[in-house]
Amino acid sequence: MTIAVTGASGHLGRLTVRALLNRGVPAGEIVATARNTESIADLAGLGVRTVAADYDDPTSLPPALAGVRTLLLVSGSAVGQRVRQHGAVIDAAVAAGVERIVYTSAPHADTSALVLAPEHKATEELLAAAPIATTILRNSWYTENYADAVARADQTGEIVASVGEGRVASASRQDYAEAAAAVLTTDGHADAIYELTGDLAWTHEDLAKAASAVVGREVTFRNVTPAEHEAMLREAGLDEGTAGFVVALDQNIKAGLLAEVTDDLSRLIGRPTTPLIDGLRATMG
Repeated sequence: MTIAVTGASGHLGRLTVRALLNRGVPAGEIVATARNTESIADLAGLGVRTVAADYDDPTSLPPALAGVRTLLLVSGSAVGQRVRQHGAVIDAAVAAGVERIVYTSAPHADTSALVLAPEHKATEELLAAAPIATTILRNSWYTENYADAVARADQTGEIVASVGEGRVASASRQDYAEAAAAVLTTDGHADAIYELTGDLAWTHEDLAKAASAVVGREVTFRNVTPAEHEAMLREAGLDEGTAGFVVALDQNIKAGLLAEVTDDLSRLIGRPTTPLIDGLRATMG
């Protein structure tokens, strides 16, 4: 049973490969792909087969997927390009005879107003139209997304955002990677859709308290208006598009789009999800 993981040079892909190994999958039955195999030399050192595959080079994909039975398609990071990129991977997987694709999507991608949702919705539609079994992992927020904010708070003593009292049901990348590995290696997941979240939805006041414990100084949360937030981001050097995107995400959080808590993730990994403070401690190293 050969399992392939795309984007294995990224955090989630690499963790998933290691989670597969921890579940007892023989290294020789795992294919890890990346644009540059030098970036996943550590996985090759564990006996995993590493193959060059680039979402932007469709000709690189069929050789990488030859003989693969199950594929984890880790969503790309190039906003605006992902539907085309994911479509190329799906086409190559179908042509290679892959039996099932597991895809990392976004919360309620088919109905959510989340700014990240449209490309995931379009990818899910491509998967639904493909003649192949699928499993959709709708990953909620990663606790690691706040590593930079906590690092800044160590210097400034505050976390600044425009989320109001919005809640975030985050979990660690390790949690999501273990869930992906479970779905890749066990039966009963064909055509399933999982809404994966942490066990607890926290506010940015909670984030500031956790950051205080992690960095060893008092950290407070300062809520600002969207306009103030965007101006601050622009002053910090972000371009207009990126600053607007960050503010839009904060408004999604304020609207409660990342607040839902389900037990899908904890059930798949067989344990509670990683608490916020523990996830931050692991991230800050």
